[in-house]
Amino acid sequence: MLHGKKLQMWVNKLKIAIIQKDAEAIDSLLDHMPEFDASKDLETITEVMYLFREASEVLYILQDETASSMQKIKKNINFLKANVSETKSRFSVTS
Repeated sequence: MLHGKKLQMWVNKLKIAIIQKDAEAIDSLLDHMPEFDASKDLETITEVMYLFREASEVLYILQDETASSMQKIKKNINFLKANVSETKSRFSVTS
């Protein structure tokens, strides 16, 4: 019976990580996945397979959002670099 409760706790944690879009928690849970008994846990296995698809979708979305954020950061860095060099040349005093 302890196995069933431990397994259900793990499933609940996975659900929470997916809802919260917590990539680190999903990764940690996948690293510490409990063992399943196919003869006893068939319903749970089916649920977990569905949750894995959901987790995969969340991770792809986060990956896309991260890529988009990185592009924005690069643009802002380039903008700041351009302004810094412009400012330096405007305030440069030559004798």
